[in-house]
Amino acid sequence: MRSFLLALAALSAACSTGPDTSSDAGTDAGNADSGAADAKAESATTADAAPDAAASTLAQHCVDKINEYRSTLGLAPYIRDATKEKCVDGEAKTDALANQAHSAFGSCGEYAQNECPGYSSADMSASLDGCLAQMWAEGPGTDFSKHGHYINMTSTSYTHAACGFYDTGAGSFWGAQDFW
Repeated sequence: MRSFLLALAALSAACSTGPDTSSDAGTDAGNADSGAADAKAESATTADAAPDAAASTLAQHCVDKINEYRSTLGLAPYIRDATKEKCVDGEAKTDALANQAHSAFGSCGEYAQNECPGYSSADMSASLDGCLAQMWAEGPGTDFSKHGHYINMTSTSYTHAACGFYDTGAGSFWGAQDFW
């Protein structure tokens, strides 16, 4: 079993591609648009603490993909916080072992989380893209129970994201995206 790093948020029932579709939507702590546009961050790495180059690349891809969606709305990009990726990897592992999305939510100090539970690890990048596309397709809307993943991805209350992964070794992975 192998843990992969990634920077970003958590997926629930809206992502029905994975086997666990019983979890709730990501959590948003307020979503009080507080001018994170000031965070004119390029999808920059604050520190690349990832020991595994492939995991680091996937983590960067995750944040880049979220920022690609954000750019369609003219939103400032999230800053990738690689210093949090090891912790987010741990959340993904905890959730996978519990077979419950968001079971470790908050353990890295994040304010919001999306998750991709049980997606195919044959091509993790493609699986991740599919998961993020499903979350993006939830919006727009303001009802968090229906649009929570999209709301987390478009929030201006957060400026940083970290993505973490856990490969189950059985053909699937869990990917968590955390937001601060």
